[in-house]
Amino acid sequence: MLKFIEFLLDWSEVWAVLIPAAILLRKKQPKILRRVVWYVWLALAINVLIDLTWKFRTILPANYNSNNYLYNLHSVIRFFLFSAFFIGLKQPFLTKTKKIIPVLYGIFLLINFGFFEHFFNYWLFSSRLLSVEAILLMFYALQYYMFKMRESVDIIGYKADFWIVTGLGIYMSINFFIFLLYNELTLRMQNFAINLWNVHNITFIIFNLFLAKAFNESTE
Repeated sequence: MLKFIEFLLDWSEVWAVLIPAAILLRKKQPKILRRVVWYVWLALAINVLIDLTWKFRTILPANYNSNNYLYNLHSVIRFFLFSAFFIGLKQPFLTKTKKIIPVLYGIFLLINFGFFEHFFNYWLFSSRLLSVEAILLMFYALQYYMFKMRESVDIIGYKADFWIVTGLGIYMSINFFIFLLYNELTLRMQNFAINLWNVHNITFIIFNLFLAKAFNESTE
């Protein structure tokens, strides 16, 4: 039983995305959710490559058996698509700030990977990149809820965007410290770091369940 659970968690970054993807195949989504739809398909493609690279790392050529750059790529794509999603909601709250953040994030990418880190690092993904992404997306989620409370809108059982933001907020808030400390943990407490990544995998499943609920309840 434990082996089966371990197998499920090992492949969760792939099969979890298939849950919202299955709904996308049978239900067309409104235009406002198109960035999230793009994210699901791109996440599925990237995560398949991540897990296949990891599973077949012993037989792949040395230059191609690391998947760390794919985690970096996933992080960058996720940030830009979800920041565009939040901006696309057109909530009249912190409008300029929400539009400036992606520009500042782009500058951060250029500086960080131009001078401090290597995007295609063989041994490690960028903890700095993923933790910065988590902070910024948590800010977007927080301002979303602040706007809803300011407008006295009943957000419980609200539109599809509520479920997307809630799932994203849960995923990012739980994983922020995992992203921030993971590289250090892999150097000092490798077995603990590997087991800790299961927390990430569980929250990723939860995130995708929220996406699936959003797609299922969306209206054109």
